[in-house]
This record gives sequence, C-alpha cells and structure tokens, in this order.
Amino acid sequence: MSSSPGIKPREHVDVMYISIETAIALVSVVGNVLVVLAVCVNRALRNTTFCFIVSLAVADIAVGVLVIPLAIILSLGFKTQFYTCLFLSCLLLIITQSSILSLLAIAIDRYLRVKIPTRYSTIVTQRRACVAVCLCWILSFLTGLVPMMGWNRRHAGGNLSSSGDIVCEFTAVMRMDYMVYFNFFGWVVVPLSVMIALYAEIFRVIRRQLNRRAEATCDGERYYRKELKLAKSLALVVFLFAVCWLPIHIMNCIDFFCPQWSVPKFTLYAGIFMSHVNSALNPMVYAFRIKQFRVTLIKISQRCGIRKPKEATLCPAGTRAQTEKGDVDP
Repeated sequence: MSSSPGIKPREHVDVMYISIETAIALVSVVGNVLVVLAVCVNRALRNTTFCFIVSLAVADIAVGVLVIPLAIILSLGFKTQFYTCLFLSCLLLIITQSSILSLLAIAIDRYLRVKIPTRYSTIVTQRRACVAVCLCWILSFLTGLVPMMGWNRRHAGGNLSSSGDIVCEFTAVMRMDYMVYFNFFGWVVVPLSVMIALYAEIFRVIRRQLNRRAEATCDGERYYRKELKLAKSLALVVFLFAVCWLPIHIMNCIDFFCPQWSVPKFTLYAGIFMSHVNSALNPMVYAFRIKQFRVTLIKISQRCGIRKPKEATLCPAGTRAQTEKGDVDP
C-alpha cells in the first residue's frame, strides 16, 4: 500500500482500525447529541441527575469529535514537535477523566437522593449541580495536563534528536508509570471503587425501604421503585464504562510491569476500540432503560420528519407534575 509523505505505510490491521474508529465516532456524536437535545426539549428531564448526564454526553461527543480523530492521527505516525504530540495525547486523557468524574458525580447525586430524600432538593440545587460539573471539568484538565508539567518521556532515547521532530505516538511521549500509578490506580480504580460502594449502598437502602411496604405510603413505595429503576440504569452505565476501559489499562500495566511481554497490535487496537465504543453505548442505555428519555427521542424523530406527531408539544401530558418534583419515570 502506498503512503503519503511523512506517514508510515499502512498495514491491513491499521486500515481496519481507522474504519471502525470512524464508524464509532459518527454513532457516538449522533447518539450523544440526541441525549443533550432530549434534555433541552423535555422539561421533565431537566433535573440535577440529567445535568451530570449531559456533562457525560458532552464528554462522549468530544470523544467522537476530538479523541477518535486524534487517536487516528497518532496511529498514522506523523512527525511533529515533542510537546505538540504530548499535548494531543493529554487531550485524550482529559476527556477520559471528565467521563469518569461525571459518572462519580451521578453516583453521589443518586446516593444523596435515596439517603436524604426529604432534604435532597434543598441540598442538591441546579446551581450547585452546575458548579459540580464545572469542577469535574476543571479537575479533568488539571490531571490530564500533568505530563505537560514534566512527567513525560522528553528525555527518553530518540526524543532529543537534533531535528526536534519525533514520530508522534502515544507511548513515545507518555510515561507508563504516569499511566499506571497516577491515571489508572489513582483516577480510574479509586473512583470506580467509590462508585461501586455508592451503588451497593443505594440498592441496600432502596431494598430496605421497599421491604417496609406495610409502613410506607403508596407514594413512598412508588418513589423508591422509580429510584431503583433509574439506579439500575445508571449502574449499568458504570459497569459498561469499567468493561470498556479496563482492557486498555490492563495492557498498560502489562507493558509497565512486564516489558518483556509484547502486546500484539491487533489486541492493542481492540482495547482502544473498546474504550471508544463506550461513548456510543451510553445513549442506547438511556433510550432502552429510561421511559421518559425514550419517549422524548421518539418525539424528536417525529419532529425531524420521520412521522408527523399528533401532539403539539414535545412533553407528553402528565409530565408537568413530574417536572415540578424533578422526577423521571424510568
């Protein structure tokens, strides 16, 4: 296969990787744009939990618009300045961190909702939720840009050439001790462990409340059943995140702790592919598991000309009361 100037010849596995990544990017962008649009048009979805879900959707849109194209560029083997390549690599980490911190914020939000239901609305306001989202993104930028401060491979062999240009690859500029100890153990394993503990406690509290049915009112039982359904959906999002992201981090651990073991290129690409496909899965979880979200997506498709809607509004009848309470019918 012929190659363009400055680009290494493509192998068949590289071409397949680029094709799959392009398809994932398109699905991710379209699906998550619909998530944001659904929240914008349906007042019943404009609560604090969906504020964090929108933050997660924005991160997933960034995966399709920014991360995947950058990953493809890094796989092409362009020659560029060291710090230019390092900055592009750091952008990949920033988006990943924003996703996991958004998931953590969602878990904390649902925990407070079932643990202190009577005081939840006064403690978790829309303004505080927006502040929390901003903090998540600020923290993501700070942790993702740590390699720019010096924790990188600038002084590794080959990166101090006289020309100043290097073949831009993620592993050529990013140190594996940073990826394993700081990024994986510190900012993936710890948040995931906290989320697992929070959802375990959420399910325990909800089950305990539902077992007290004889003492509870019908409204109380309905409240906790809705919370249980939504908690299951959001816990599924966390589970998919772990399943999709752990393989690539495990490969990094193998590369760091057992450098004599070489990870095949196909396996490496499969791990990268799984980490990116996670961004396309989240909208599907919302659509299949959350009724109000699914109904809103159907109405949006009708408005776009697939089928003319009978209703004059995007919010179905009977949702105004839910909007006032901030509840979503899963």
